[in-house]
Amino acid sequence: MMLRPLAIAIALLTRLPVGRYASGDAQAIGRSVLWYPAVGLFIGLVLVGVCLSVRAAPAMVGAALATFAWCGMTGALHLDGLSDSADAFIGSHGNAVRALEIMKDPAAGPMGVVAVCLVLTVKFAALAAHISAETWWAIVAAPVLGRATVIALLLGTPYVRPQGLGSVPAANLPRGAGRIVIVTVIAAAAIVDSIPALVAAGLAFLLLRAMMTRTIGGTTGDTAGALVEVTEAAALVAAAL
Repeated sequence: MMLRPLAIAIALLTRLPVGRYASGDAQAIGRSVLWYPAVGLFIGLVLVGVCLSVRAAPAMVGAALATFAWCGMTGALHLDGLSDSADAFIGSHGNAVRALEIMKDPAAGPMGVVAVCLVLTVKFAALAAHISAETWWAIVAAPVLGRATVIALLLGTPYVRPQGLGSVPAANLPRGAGRIVIVTVIAAAAIVDSIPALVAAGLAFLLLRAMMTRTIGGTTGDTAGALVEVTEAAALVAAAL
């Protein structure tokens, strides 16, 4: 089934019920990564719909509801990765083994809680700014760029957990098609005049990838989730500025 990889991507990245279609072999799981930006596009359009549905209310009300919907649609999956990564990067003091151990701990430490609060605050404020300015394209672009950076991450960064959630997608991602998707997202961002968001997403990707490789020698599912959250926030802020 040609759309099985899309269903797998939807099942992983959102809480939408796609049922039995969200299963497949290793190749289908690898191809599902190519659909991540498309899932991000859907999320962005839903967020804009939420904002428009309460357009008569103050911008902060729309921003609050959009932030709530954002967390609800994704099941806070990437926020969990952000929390674990923040705890690991700071609490490990540069020790890779310790960092990986901290990421496996289901409990959230203080740095993880702070990181989640800060990112959500930044997103809320930026959403309010875009609602006031009616720059809807920026709200759509952020989740697309956030998920496109995961493709770039898996293409160029070792996956350090052999049995981790992202090990199968990382090992089976079609590399040529992945590059085409990234180029397509970049071209689309340029067409809709979201160059500041694109630049911010690129800088966030480079900085976080450098932290990952320096601390643990590569990436994990948690660090990929952290990348999505930070990239989305950076893109929203850059577009607002």
